[in-house]
Amino acid sequence: MAPAYNPDYNCNACERLVEFRQKYRDMQPEWHNAPVDSWIDSNGEDNVRLLVIGMAPGLKGANRTGRPFTGDYAGDLLFRTLVKYGLARGTYGVNGEDDLELTGCAITNAVRCVPPQNKPIGAEVNNCRPYLVETLGRFRNLKVLLTLGKIAHDTTARTLDLRVASVPFGHNRRHRMGKFTTFSSYHCSRYNTNTGRLTVSMFDDVFDNIVEFIN
Repeated sequence: MAPAYNPDYNCNACERLVEFRQKYRDMQPEWHNAPVDSWIDSNGEDNVRLLVIGMAPGLKGANRTGRPFTGDYAGDLLFRTLVKYGLARGTYGVNGEDDLELTGCAITNAVRCVPPQNKPIGAEVNNCRPYLVETLGRFRNLKVLLTLGKIAHDTTARTLDLRVASVPFGHNRRHRMGKFTTFSSYHCSRYNTNTGRLTVSMFDDVFDNIVEFIN
């Protein structure tokens, strides 16, 4: 049996998320409205050295387009930065109708379905953890993880059988998690950038360290 890297289109593991998903399937039938698969380097799994781990799809972002971080402000900042640091190439389009390709990296989410109010609960994070386990084992040359926000960071630690307190989240912190080196950042959400919690230069600082480490 093939590894379960991604949930089924009609995954029913989380009742609350299924109800929310069905609501938007009825309201917006042209949207993706399903678990969002990981997005990987256009040259294949063996080229992936960095895995970006977000929290969950945005309602009008990946839940609409079906591609991680595509369609909301977080994607604007993330993809601009990936291109700047040579981890993506092409031009990003908010509907996913573009020529953007990842180079040397992949992107996934701790929770694969959009949660109400953009806030997954603990049981939903736990239910999705097996997919993160499989994803972390998918890329044989993976060296670096980037966790965006505390939820993504903490579930990554738990996935790797670490005590969260032993690898505390913090912006531009670096930890050894099993065989991976993990960098953490405040999430590149509109709220964080609008409030000044995360600036472009702060996000660049994280990628400066990631690229230096990879190289």
